[in-house]
Amino acid sequence: MVLNNKLKVLVVDDSILFRKVLTDGLSAYKDIEILGTCPNAFDAKRKIPILKPDVVTLDVEMPGLSGIDFLKQLIPENPIPVILVSSLNLNVFEALSAGAVDFVRKPIPQQPTNIFISELHRKIIIASKAQVHPPKPNAGIRAPMSNIAFSSTSKLDSMIIAIGASTGGTEATLSVLKDLPKNLPGIVVTQHMPPGFTKMYAERLDRLCQISVKEAQNGDIVTSGCAYIAPGDKQMRVVRIGNRYSISCSEGEKVSGHKPSVDVLFNSVAETAKANAIGVILTGMGSDGAKGLLKMRQNGAYTIGQSKESCVVYGMPMVAYNIGGVCIQAACEKVPDLIIQKLKQLNL
Repeated sequence: MVLNNKLKVLVVDDSILFRKVLTDGLSAYKDIEILGTCPNAFDAKRKIPILKPDVVTLDVEMPGLSGIDFLKQLIPENPIPVILVSSLNLNVFEALSAGAVDFVRKPIPQQPTNIFISELHRKIIIASKAQVHPPKPNAGIRAPMSNIAFSSTSKLDSMIIAIGASTGGTEATLSVLKDLPKNLPGIVVTQHMPPGFTKMYAERLDRLCQISVKEAQNGDIVTSGCAYIAPGDKQMRVVRIGNRYSISCSEGEKVSGHKPSVDVLFNSVAETAKANAIGVILTGMGSDGAKGLLKMRQNGAYTIGQSKESCVVYGMPMVAYNIGGVCIQAACEKVPDLIIQKLKQLNL
């Protein structure tokens, strides 16, 4: 419960200069109250039970106790929303898997600080409404799903699976992809994420999943057993090249507030694949993807929305469900089974 309409924020960063950047920048917002700062995770562990912040901003790389190890201790005992503030670093994804809600990239030299602070402020507001789920023990261990027998390669290539996600989606998308077998139709994924991180995210998924995963490039042919992650600074669409699906990655304006946008991807799949598609909308704030998923369903696609209970933020799936875009809602861990069941029903 947020009292006096202000979100109470605790800043954790080992740089005194950057702590000042964060506190000065965030204090300019009338809906933010900075409770204090911590130079390391040990200090944060001591202060959090006393100050009871609504949201914590956390540097990932800190001496003594890293942000990752700190989260592994904090979240099971005190599931509080944590926003990572990090440089371009693979450890961000390890910290997200340890229970952080979202992340913001530290400003690079050519980026104005006010843009970074504005983005951080936006994500703090979203995080304050998040359901923080402590990581489940052995969540990554599951017997591999059996392969599906398709009647022909052309049948397999005629289908496509599209997934969209935002806040909390890095782990939700992993949860879905890691439990899918290799001989599936090609998969296209739009996850709200800044440039640079999407390539690292795709590489991490590729290591953890049976299917192959890569950051999408313009002109990629969508291949069975592969998933393609939308680049962080492009709009990704699916187009037809002969009898195959291909990926178009292009510059352009934000759509539904985002680049990449889930609506852009879903609308292109609705137009290109029609009934030969499965759409999945996962956790995230706002409504990006909801109208696109509805269009997919109206064109004959089978659509799945993540259930409220399993979402970090039940925003995008809720809007999609409320406007009639969702055929079925399910917990994240049930989505792979639903995809397999639907493909078997289609007798491909």
